[in-house]
Amino acid sequence: MSILRKVRHQIAKGPVHKPLTWIRHRRLRAADVFVASYPRSGNTWLRFMLYEILVGQSSTFTNIHQLVPDVGKQGNALPVLADNGRLIKTHEAYLPLYHKAIYLVRDARDVALSEFAYQKALGLAEDDFDTYLPRFLAGELNPFGSWTAHVDSWMDAKDKGYAEVFVVRFDEMRSQPEDSLADIMAFLNVPVGRETIRRAVANNSVEKMQDKEKVNPQKASARGRFIRSGAVGGWRERFTETQAELVEKFAGSVLCRVGFREVESVSR
Repeated sequence: MSILRKVRHQIAKGPVHKPLTWIRHRRLRAADVFVASYPRSGNTWLRFMLYEILVGQSSTFTNIHQLVPDVGKQGNALPVLADNGRLIKTHEAYLPLYHKAIYLVRDARDVALSEFAYQKALGLAEDDFDTYLPRFLAGELNPFGSWTAHVDSWMDAKDKGYAEVFVVRFDEMRSQPEDSLADIMAFLNVPVGRETIRRAVANNSVEKMQDKEKVNPQKASARGRFIRSGAVGGWRERFTETQAELVEKFAGSVLCRVGFREVESVSR
């Protein structure tokens, strides 16, 4: 299975990705809203909480796909927004097909650590982190390009008025989840009580999400966890000074663009 997964992963990063992307984006509606992010940025956590707020039931790894499916699987998604609009998950960089979206952005340094652990669990990364990090920054490790190009594409769409984009920082959602979700619901034009949001947050702590993963194991569960710690700033304890300087060189300006101003080296 590991060999087959590696082959599929390599194919997905190649020329086939573009036509597959086009196929997956068929039959969209004008009122659809995308829940967008670079991989390992908290998209799953956000979708779990959105399910509980909008549907009023406990979320699982199975039923969240009824509310916020991956792009390409939106045919049976619940139309919970005005004018039969649906919520659809995407990891793609901005596309002109996206007219309205929530864009969840996480510090590239924490994303790199999470993506490394995830790909190691899947058997897709065999290198050490020193070898992995430059390839991550160059956008060589998944079909969605580099973190910097991804973030820039969505920020450009917002700043230039190509789409209505509501940017949510992962660290702010971790520290103030109720406020972040209230702002998201206002962006979606869906009135909701604060207590409903509070229950959704409480039912989807890291520990409870990990319990849900035990009930519905994911691809990474056999050799690790799909739901990790959701750390904010964990890179400060893990990065060497050389690694931090490398990120500053390749992604420093974009980190500043989205408010992660502490582009700093780690003293050892």
